[in-house]
Amino acid sequence: MTANREIVADAFAAWSAGTGSITDLFAEDLRWEIIGRSVAAGLYQPARQFVEEVLTPFEARFTAEDPFRPVRIRGIHEDPTTGTVIVAWNGAGTTTIGTTYTDTVAWFLTMRDGKVVEGTAFFDSIAFNELWQDVPA
Repeated sequence: MTANREIVADAFAAWSAGTGSITDLFAEDLRWEIIGRSVAAGLYQPARQFVEEVLTPFEARFTAEDPFRPVRIRGIHEDPTTGTVIVAWNGAGTTTIGTTYTDTVAWFLTMRDGKVVEGTAFFDSIAFNELWQDVPA
């Protein structure tokens, strides 16, 4: 396993186990793009903007007992020539209104010095929009 792939796999394992935050993987100057037509689609830079405008309100929609986390890693692949790690995963969590939210996600993560400097996310925009609309932050 290459170093970048191992760093990402370890971060996902810690996030899944509740012993780490995926944001620990982000470089301060992170550039994150959400593809599609969800209410969160767009470009965020730096990491602080992505965390404040997307991750914090997303996480606020879940219970502390069962937050949204990876429940299955479908695959982690790396292109060692570019430093890009691709993670396909399933996530799930219990919302604050008692429903279960699940999603299948693909992240393309460009790494530098062990941190994500550029991320691109693909996920179910319809399910995400329903969560954003139906579950208050």
